[in-house]
Amino acid sequence: MKVSLIVAASENHVIGKDNDLIWHLPKDMKHFKETTQGHFVIMGRKNFESIPHKYRPLPNRTNVVITRQDSYEAEGCIVVNSVEEALSKAKEANDAEAFIIGGGEIYRLAMDNNLVDRIYITRVHKNYEGDTFFPELNEDWKLISAEKHSADEKHACDYSFEVYEK
Repeated sequence: MKVSLIVAASENHVIGKDNDLIWHLPKDMKHFKETTQGHFVIMGRKNFESIPHKYRPLPNRTNVVITRQDSYEAEGCIVVNSVEEALSKAKEANDAEAFIIGGGEIYRLAMDNNLVDRIYITRVHKNYEGDTFFPELNEDWKLISAEKHSADEKHACDYSFEVYEK
């Protein structure tokens, strides 16, 4: 099973502020949906709770929520206590590619423990102020594809879809 991470991050590595997204990029949301559809999506509790009620659990995906809370319940989701346990559930279900979708602490844990094979980054070509950051990629990660998009009436700034592998 391939373990992938999917994230939207600004040039200065910001991914959020006050447990919310900072930008509105409809094509990024579409890219996220199309990329993760039919797969396990693994997220931290705070990330899960930041998704508006009407969109959770994320449809057409197996949602896995990681929390330290033993009695936590998330309707329609699998609840686990670690990234490794979440990945084990995806592997047991024969998912070809499981996606770690955040937040910041979950991204760090997965990367620090060398659990990730591929990273999908929507690079937002602007600096933002925020309180949640995506780790900087080291030299082990190689850019294998990049698709640039320009700002338009629905997208306030330029952005790129990038894919990295080890």
